[in-house]
Amino acid sequence: MNLNTLPRLARRAGRWFAAAVMATATAAAAAAYPERPITLVVTYPPGGTVDVVARLLGPRLAAVLGQPVIIENRGGAGGMIGGAVVAKAAPDGYTLMLDASNHGQNPALHSKMMFDTLRDFAPVSLLLRVPNILVVTPSYPVKTVADLIKLGQKTDGEKVYFASAGPGSAQHLAGALFNLLAHTDLQHVAYKGGGPAMVDVMAGQVPVMFASMASSWPHVKGGKLRAIASGGAQRSPAMPDLPTIAESGVPGYASYEWNAVFAPAGTPTAVTDKVSQALAQVLKDPQVATQLQDMGAEIVGSTPAALDTFRRAEIDKWKKVVSEAHLQLD
Repeated sequence: MNLNTLPRLARRAGRWFAAAVMATATAAAAAAYPERPITLVVTYPPGGTVDVVARLLGPRLAAVLGQPVIIENRGGAGGMIGGAVVAKAAPDGYTLMLDASNHGQNPALHSKMMFDTLRDFAPVSLLLRVPNILVVTPSYPVKTVADLIKLGQKTDGEKVYFASAGPGSAQHLAGALFNLLAHTDLQHVAYKGGGPAMVDVMAGQVPVMFASMASSWPHVKGGKLRAIASGGAQRSPAMPDLPTIAESGVPGYASYEWNAVFAPAGTPTAVTDKVSQALAQVLKDPQVATQLQDMGAEIVGSTPAALDTFRRAEIDKWKKVVSEAHLQLD
């Protein structure tokens, strides 16, 4: 052996040894995880759908993992304030994030963000999807998607307006997607929240909304709104008689509000896998499943890899919609 190669071999051996020690330590830490309470950052304020899901799942997740799960609401900026907190947290599995569909929409809507959505978060599990549903004021002369398309394509007469929870909200983008695929010109009316928007739709101030099923379905059942179609790719088991927008003349239409759990980037795979498996177990609890299905949710409980594929597809989809509809907010 050439003596000149010995220092180089020694350095390589040192690196291999260090890597082996680090891998062993990481595996040991993951095997012991969790050893203390976990903070679940909810990126929306208390009382909303995301918060309700967190408080339903949190105690069950704590029971499965054997440590308390502390819910911490960090709402604002379409989920970005809470996201910034989690992006900077230690990647040890003790800070997790429960986010919503804006996770996949914000990169399209904002040229400047507080974090990099793909780089700064490790996927854990896609928990559920809730289809948006097209609802109208009961007195409004629209009973089918075809009726709405006909009105929305008129170049004379009154414009058709739809309400949303605000610029860039899931309801806003659901309407923008409809305009693009149905070749309509529905006019957006932004409110400061989904609640005020729905109140005005029920009152007839604005006749149309692409609303979350979780918040609108009780009003549909109570006769205060009329459901026209579901925004899901398939009919919802919660409303099997309601056709989808796609099957009603707008092929390819699909719009959901969804919830998923993420961790800071760099969190060990063994930890994200463990949390993902625990969440899947929680979602199979009959009481949990019943409550989520009553909200119109399609329960998923995915692997980290499946969530990564899903979020990348969502980002690509909404970038195209936002670009074609000229919706960027900054």
